[in-house]
Amino acid sequence: MPSGFSIHVAKENLKFSAAHFIAYPGFREPLHGHNYQVGVRVEGRLSPTGYVLDFGLIKRLTKEIVDRLDERTLVPAESDCLQIEHLDSGQLRICYGADEFRLPASDACLLPIAHSSAEELARFIWKELCAALNGQQAFKDIMSIEISVAEGPGQTAIYRDEIERR
Repeated sequence: MPSGFSIHVAKENLKFSAAHFIAYPGFREPLHGHNYQVGVRVEGRLSPTGYVLDFGLIKRLTKEIVDRLDERTLVPAESDCLQIEHLDSGQLRICYGADEFRLPASDACLLPIAHSSAEELARFIWKELCAALNGQQAFKDIMSIEISVAEGPGQTAIYRDEIERR
């Protein structure tokens, strides 16, 4: 990796509480929750202003993303073993074999992921943050972004990727 600069943000308010369960063919864990903590590392070139990227911008954009997940049940919309149905009653019906969950659709967060693991949540947040930064002037100097998602103390998943330029 070439030398360069990076910033790291892991503020107390970059957190969310959510319910989830992991499911794949032949296995479903019980519905449970975590108090997730998110961190962001941005690597890039130093701009003429002396920044890689403004800390305030990263904090604000990341907070907007995690706030959408806070106090929701995370539902992996791309699961290969869950049947997800929007009911006329405004409820979401989620089935895994004979197991069925019903909850108000407003209490769920349907995510474009296959599993609601910390790993896939980190990649989801990475994609959302890249999309939010894409219109920013400073985005051109960013080389990579790393997202960490901790389910609790000592349990952290990390997703890091280079920024593709088109």
